Amino acid sequence: MRFRRRHSFPFSVWMTSRNMLYSQSYLSPVGNLNLYASSNSLKKIEFSSATVEDKSNAVLEKAVQQLDEYFSGQRTQFDLELDPEGTAFQKSVWTNLISIPYGSTCSYQDLANAIENPKASRAVGNANNRNPLPIVIPCHRVIGKDKSLVGYAGGLPLKQWLLDHERQ
Repeated sequence: MRFRRRHSFPFSVWMTSRNMLYSQSYLSPVGNLNLYASSNSLKKIEFSSATVEDKSNAVLEKAVQQLDEYFSGQRTQFDLELDPEGTAFQKSVWTNLISIPYGSTCSYQDLANAIENPKASRAVGNANNRNPLPIVIPCHRVIGKDKSLVGYAGGLPLKQWLLDHERQ
């Protein structure tokens, strides 16, 4: 049996049976962010040098407003409806990431303990790496057990910038 290669479509026009996904590029102090949302929740944020076609909605407008506030030092916590795609384990890690206070850090081991699975620090790191909503779900606040900066989808200089920004 032969399988046909599926065409890839830009995320901004991808549709499910229930929701169209909306998109908007946001130029932040750390570079371009592409934001994606359904009609009622934020789905994904990606670091990208390319911009997407703006097909904004109220969810994205609220996200942009809150990102502006975050980057100007006026917001320490996001108040957005989130719907990241992931496994139950990943979602439990991401939920715990949100509870890390602004300006603070914790280790992968601390997160593994928080989800009551102390041997899962490597799996926690993998879930952290797959976080579809960086900054809003603050995976940049997770550091190595020895307090070193390790792993970040946007790169370690960006992780350091975000941590320094939150400590000001």
